[in-house]
Amino acid sequence: MKRIIAFGLFIFCISIFSASAQTSTISKVELSQTDIDKIIKKFTANEAEFRAALTNYVFNRYAVVQTVGMGGQITGSFERDSFMSLTPDGQRFEKILRAPVATTPPGFITPEDLEDLGGVNPFAIEPSRVNEYNFVYLGKEKIDELNLHVFEVTPKVIPNPKKTPLRLFTGRIWVDDTDFMIVKSKGKAVPETKENKFPVVETWRENVDDKYWFPSYASSNDELVFDDGSTVKLRMRIKFKDYKQGRSDVKILDDDVVVEDEKPAATPAPAPKKP
Repeated sequence: MKRIIAFGLFIFCISIFSASAQTSTISKVELSQTDIDKIIKKFTANEAEFRAALTNYVFNRYAVVQTVGMGGQITGSFERDSFMSLTPDGQRFEKILRAPVATTPPGFITPEDLEDLGGVNPFAIEPSRVNEYNFVYLGKEKIDELNLHVFEVTPKVIPNPKKTPLRLFTGRIWVDDTDFMIVKSKGKAVPETKENKFPVVETWRENVDDKYWFPSYASSNDELVFDDGSTVKLRMRIKFKDYKQGRSDVKILDDDVVVEDEKPAATPAPAPKKP
């Protein structure tokens, strides 16, 4: 989000998570580096299979970013309701179903923000770029009925925004200790610049077709602090729903023209089997 001149912006916090998710803590677990490397290898391989399987699905995404002023009034809102699909080579196609006129300040929502809505925020780690990250094992955490491995994830090198549009994830991921699939992530996209900052986003995944963990809900209640000392507090909600097998490649050519290439349902990629 680009810097805006604003003072005293506040936000109402919302939560859809259970009390156990809020109060649970990470327990230290003694694992050898060999065991940790095996876990990383398993969940990164599964992440690649999950992403391949997602190319055989279409889904809807609803996103809203709001700034809220003192007293609880909404001071700005950006909304986008989209029909989404992914191609085998990882490209995202979006057909915008609903996009009310944004009331956030001009330039507040940047191209990087839109990229993050479809990239880092829901998916965290791009499988093809696993080697560009450092993974530090923190221990295990139980959330509801899930026993999860917790990793701190940071890029080995922060991309230079002047040379590349590449966006990388920095934060934490939670990996199911049975299926070795990422079921939760919490972090932000980098790089940032002096005038363009990004919120920490928490994303939960849901089990689809009893095979895959696809993004379900992402949210953020964060304060963006800019280099000149100004701050903006915001709320973000992203919902992913109506996963269906099939693929529709939708190319947005400009604001008024949409080219849609309907494709028949495809056979999903093989899913990792439960033990």
